Amino acid sequence: MVLLTEAVKFIVYSLAIVLISKYILVTTIRKLAENLNLRAKAVGDVAGYATSVPELLTVSASSINGLIGASIYNILSSNIINFFQYISSIIINKNQKAFRNQAVRVDIFLVLLTILLPFIFIVANIEMDIFTVVIFVILYIAFKYINNNAHKLYLSTNQEEVVERKHHAWYKSIKYIILLIATGVLLFVVGNLLGTTLENLCYSFGVPEIVIGILLGIITSIPELITFIESQKHHKKENDEISGIVEATNNLFTSNILNLFIIQSIGVLIYVLIA
Repeated sequence: MVLLTEAVKFIVYSLAIVLISKYILVTTIRKLAENLNLRAKAVGDVAGYATSVPELLTVSASSINGLIGASIYNILSSNIINFFQYISSIIINKNQKAFRNQAVRVDIFLVLLTILLPFIFIVANIEMDIFTVVIFVILYIAFKYINNNAHKLYLSTNQEEVVERKHHAWYKSIKYIILLIATGVLLFVVGNLLGTTLENLCYSFGVPEIVIGILLGIITSIPELITFIESQKHHKKENDEISGIVEATNNLFTSNILNLFIIQSIGVLIYVLIA
């Protein structure tokens, strides 16, 4: 009975993180980005940051409770699922021609590396420490540099997105920022509750960390699927498929490098310094 109760809590808290991210966090950040007249690549970046919040919370919760193994499997499964969801969204929207663009190919190659690296760590049983964090930060900067230059080289300004410059309402931006802060506080509270449930499941009932990590990866990747599909549909209505592809691809790229290089590093630091 106790196991059933903890399992139900795990599902409820995990779904709460996903629903809050989908209906409040992602929507608000997109409105903020559009209000500030950001281009497709920048909107994709913002969406990537937004959809990585669930991973940040679950990895932090796992690490605080000493479950560093679960956090690694969480990141790996999230990045793998993100990639296949992205491919599925391209097929659903019939945008396979996107793979002909060199900038998109470069981004996908970098994304595949964000899957290969944690897999190597797990298979080789490499322990993550402070030195790993330093390497990850350097790799994050390098990946961003390559991404920015690939887009400058292989995507012309009009291909990325022609944005009609207009005076943005500053009060709307302030409203969105306040809503984002409130959402962050709410997600933090739910994340703490999820962390307690994880600890109970693992230590009290012997649920393997790999199972918890994979489950978290599946649950926290749902917001990415939503944004991948909606970004392409949004721009397709305006007969601007390339902008939708750029936005979705950058969403995938930003989400995956954040997951591995930044969020996993935060998890390692928490585990080393606190847990």
